[in-house]
Formats: sequence, structure tokens, C-alpha cells
Amino acid sequence: MTYLAFQLYCARNFPPLSDVLKKVAQAGYTQVEGYGGIYATLDEAALKALRADLDANGLTMPTGHFGLDLLENQPEQALLIAKTLGMEGIYCPHLAAELRPADAQGWFAFGQRLGEVGKRYQDAGYTFGWHNHDFEFKPLADGSTPLEQLLAGGPALAWEIDVAWVIRGGADPFAFIDSYGKRITAVHVKDIAPAGENADEDGWTDLGHGTVAWKDLISALRHTRAKQYVLEHDNPKDLDRLLSRSIASFQTY
Repeated sequence: MTYLAFQLYCARNFPPLSDVLKKVAQAGYTQVEGYGGIYATLDEAALKALRADLDANGLTMPTGHFGLDLLENQPEQALLIAKTLGMEGIYCPHLAAELRPADAQGWFAFGQRLGEVGKRYQDAGYTFGWHNHDFEFKPLADGSTPLEQLLAGGPALAWEIDVAWVIRGGADPFAFIDSYGKRITAVHVKDIAPAGENADEDGWTDLGHGTVAWKDLISALRHTRAKQYVLEHDNPKDLDRLLSRSIASFQTY
């Protein structure tokens, strides 16, 4: 059976986290995905307290997002976070615009760099990979995309595919799923509102209430290595609505 996890970043505007975890559990979720904003600077005692809060709500955190600076320069802290919170997969989620390479060679080299960073975590038993946004699908001068170059440069990297960002980047998610299925170990599940709608939610909407062909996509993704499916909505107005409507939709796929 495939479970839908909840990316806690979605609830950053609905503190406190302890209340969010209760709502997530009450809505029927058993897994969450973490991000740096909730744990990057926590010491061991605070991390154990967070783990206790997860446990108390019947939640696990199999995957987490970690900023590149933390992964590269504070590996002991990153490993402490992952171990204490019981993670299996570690994903680097973003690269600031001013740091992004300008050409294919640069993205290939960035993939090499990520691959080197990842060795420490893979050696410790974790899945390690990249989480995409839209910028990785803007064609480069040679016709390739940053994502293709990044994955070529880091052949041992896993990929947490954010399908809605693939679409917003102008690419065909089915084609990338077909080409890189062996690299896909987790999926961000979110939906795009119909054109002109939900401007106050950055054009996103609850799962199953938008334009993304999720039923067909889930069928395609079942042929990949994906173990975790993670609900995300970058800017929801109503957390309860997002949680309840999205899990109801997911259960029909």
C-alpha cells in the first residue's frame, strides 16, 4: 500500500509545529517530510524532543530536506538530524538563483559536487539525492536541461521528483519519469490550479482539484523506485482543507 506523507514546509505559516503534527495525524497521515527550517539548528536534546512529538502522534519522518551548506559544511549535524528523526532519505532541495550554473558544463560539475557530498550519507546508509523546482528544466544552450546534466554528473544521486514543478518548468513529466525511473526514489505530489485561479495561493491547489493528471502519473510512478509520496502545496490558505481534500483524492489513485 502507498501512503501519502505531508511536507511540513506547507504548514510553516500555521504554527506551532506541535499543533500541526496533531492535525496531520488526525487527518489520517502517518508520515511527514521535514525541512531545514524546523531542525537545521536544533541540538540533540531538541531533536529528541521533536522525535518524541512525532512518536506521540503516530508519525514517522522517512525523508527530509537539507540545505547544501548544512550537508557540505556540517555533516555531523545533518547525520545527527537524520538518525535522531529516523530518516531513510536525505534530499538537497534548492540552489539559490545567484549560485546556479549558466551552462551544461557547470550543471554537470554541480552534479559531480553533489555526488561527492552524498557519499558520506550513502555510506551511512541513507538514500541521497536532489529535489527539483522549475529552473532545472529550462533548456541550456546545447539543448539539454540542468536536471539532465546534474544527474549525469552525479550518477549515484537519487531524485525526488516534484512533478508540478516539472510541469511549470515546461517539461513533460511522463518523459522524465520514463527516462529516469531508476533514479526516482520519492515524489512530491501537488496540484496546479486552473489558469487564473488561486492567485492568492501562488497558483497551487489541493491535490485532485487542479490540472495535473495525477491518476495517470501515479500509474507511471509505480514503475519507478519511488518509496515515498509527499503532499506539498507551497502556500495554502487553509491547512485543514489541504490535508483533508488531498488525502481523499490520493486514496482514489
